[in-house]
Amino acid sequence: MLLSLLKILFFFAVVLAVSLGAMHWSETGQVLRVEYGGTEIALSPLKAVAALLILMVLAWLAFRLLGLFLAFLRFIAGDETAINRYFARNRQRKGYEALGEGMLAVASGEGKLAQDKAAKAEKFLNQPHITNLLTAQAAEAAGDKNRADVVYRRMLEDDRTRFVAIRGLMKHKLDQGETHAAMLLAQKAYALKPRHKEMQDTLLDLQTREGEWKGARAILKDKRRQGDLPKDVVMRRDAILALQEASEVLSQGNSISAREAAISAAKASPDLIPAAVLAARSYIAQKDYRNASRILEKTWSVRPHPDVAAAYAEIVPDETPTARLKRFERLIAKNPNVEESHLLRAELLLAAEDFPAARRALGDIAEKHPTVRTLSIMAAIERGEGSDDSVVRGWLARALTAPRGPQWVCDKCHNVMGEWAPVCDSCDGFDTLTWREPEEKRTTAGQPGAEMLPLLVGGPKPQARADTAEEIAEEVAPETTAEPVTPAPKKPVEVADVAPGMVPREEDYIEVAPSHTDTRRDVTPPAPEPAPAPEAERTLVRPDVEPVDEDASGKKRP
Repeated sequence: MLLSLLKILFFFAVVLAVSLGAMHWSETGQVLRVEYGGTEIALSPLKAVAALLILMVLAWLAFRLLGLFLAFLRFIAGDETAINRYFARNRQRKGYEALGEGMLAVASGEGKLAQDKAAKAEKFLNQPHITNLLTAQAAEAAGDKNRADVVYRRMLEDDRTRFVAIRGLMKHKLDQGETHAAMLLAQKAYALKPRHKEMQDTLLDLQTREGEWKGARAILKDKRRQGDLPKDVVMRRDAILALQEASEVLSQGNSISAREAAISAAKASPDLIPAAVLAARSYIAQKDYRNASRILEKTWSVRPHPDVAAAYAEIVPDETPTARLKRFERLIAKNPNVEESHLLRAELLLAAEDFPAARRALGDIAEKHPTVRTLSIMAAIERGEGSDDSVVRGWLARALTAPRGPQWVCDKCHNVMGEWAPVCDSCDGFDTLTWREPEEKRTTAGQPGAEMLPLLVGGPKPQARADTAEEIAEEVAPETTAEPVTPAPKKPVEVADVAPGMVPREEDYIEVAPSHTDTRRDVTPPAPEPAPAPEAERTLVRPDVEPVDEDASGKKRP
């Protein structure tokens, strides 16, 4: 503020001094006399000032012309001059215009236009780290992968573009399906920029695909150190990687290291079922049955699974069914209210041949949640209680079209896998398998074996009908004829030759000639002989319709 005030005061002081000097000069009446070559020129004060200004302008013009002449001489000699800078600025302007238009063309997907603009920018601009990048991206937009690879390899020579070049080459390898080469390039890119999140995720994904579990665990630790993932997610994924690393070590014969890795994985993530099973089997191999039971019981309390029960049975493999049922009560008590616990208890009671208790343990699960497993258990209960074969076959027929129940399903692509794996074999997703039921349920028409249901389900009629063969023939035959009525030949019937309760295969069906009754009308019928009870015929019943009972007169009951 004070400095600005001083500048204003100084300006007014100078203007005042010049004005006073001009007034004094004009009042004295003196003139400026200039004599040159015998010629005298008298100038008044005003004319003298104007002449001084004109002289200054002429001197400035002379110096400018002299500078222009010297610049022209330097231009001829090849030195950098204002003329050079003028043309350079013009070329730079055209180059940046082409660069901007090329970037817009790449963003809009116009590959050919982007290549033309990239060539123009490369011509006018002397910045290869920028123009090479645009050329590579334009080639990718135009679908010319070979040209893009050539440019990316050229960019490897510049430190400023080496990371971008490696990343571009890695993506090309991924598009070509060369996962191993892409992983090696990702490792080089990660070494250049360890905090690049996209490269971390890409390298972690590629390492899990290629089975580089040790390197994947190192990447996971870096992500945890940088705070990119929650602690519980990091612990679970590290447990999965440790489990796979232990499996590979175990396959190589180093059981001690594999055992330690499996135990650490199970402790880090108790809900990881394969880790708990592998750790329990490691304890069983050491005859440490107490720790094996403890780790399986802990996993059952978090996430019950049939594999956990199978491993729990391996602790005492030669025990009696009654003793096993008593020992498993401790496991079931860890999570008694879930469906898996009820099914496990029912299966153990079936093995102990306590069928009423198995029915009570199963409850109404077979009706509320019918699956292959629940319906099969129900069929075994009916078989053990001595129910009719048609009842057993009915449950087995329902099991043919029932869903399989919980399975390993990918949360990303909904792919169903038979066994757990760290990576989905459909979408290559890491840690995406969950033990649950698939969302899409198959219908009866699409289930294999559904067309055999009429042959599998059936039962004897309640009682033979009271009408005799002659009475039926009298009702059907016309009154005016006395000739014998020849019955039409019947086609052979296919019957399953298997034990009751078993699901027949296609080769188990045999052809049997059906029995027929002679319906001829004779004038003098022979004396009636006591005929044996007619063989019960099998009635074809649809699995989705309940059978209708018939009374002795053949009428359907409601």
